[in-house]
Amino acid sequence: MKLIVGLGNPGAKYARHRHNIGFMALDQIASDHDFAPWKSKHQGSMSEGRFGPDRAVLLKPETFMNKSGDAVQAAMRFYKLGPEDVIVLHDEIDLAPGKVKYKQGGGHAGHNGLRSIHSHIGPEYARVRLGVGHPGHKDRVPGYVLHDFAKDDAAWLDDVLRGVSDGAPWLARGDGAKFMNAVSQRIAPSRPSTGKNPPRQSPDATAQPEPAVEPDTRTALQKLMDRFT
Repeated sequence: MKLIVGLGNPGAKYARHRHNIGFMALDQIASDHDFAPWKSKHQGSMSEGRFGPDRAVLLKPETFMNKSGDAVQAAMRFYKLGPEDVIVLHDEIDLAPGKVKYKQGGGHAGHNGLRSIHSHIGPEYARVRLGVGHPGHKDRVPGYVLHDFAKDDAAWLDDVLRGVSDGAPWLARGDGAKFMNAVSQRIAPSRPSTGKNPPRQSPDATAQPEPAVEPDTRTALQKLMDRFT
């Protein structure tokens, strides 16, 4: 079983913030895959379900971003899971909007939610980095991530959320490569071959049609006479 964690801040006023893209992704997964209704427990909002034979638990911590590790650790203890069973979905300012990356382990890169999780369970969990772009200067980062997505972001954001949902069964199986393939098929689908058909044989513009041959209606006697005249 996998514990799939989406990071964000609880409450309606934060719902569309860039920092809450992890929550948005889990909502999409729960809806698309008919998971159980959300319930508050283990300091978070949780939903359980299956991807075929693979059981998974979705967790949205209700502790606010910088205390995300409290909820993750509580859920892990209840389900008797290790860090290798945890996958965290979070916003990533160092990736362009619409980009998605999967990685196992690594640092927290200053992300408050990851920093909290690191302090509780260590760094050996998987994470899905959901690109939201960078405002251009580090001093602008807090206001940028704690602000709603722009209207112009709607199209790529929808593709990303649906792509993550498409690939969620592979997350439950721990197959990051197939997860990323499913995401790519949604955000950058394969296009039909652009190879051109062989050029058609065009008729010679200078060629003239052959004249029609009229049938020979002469009798045998006329043909014989014509040979000698």
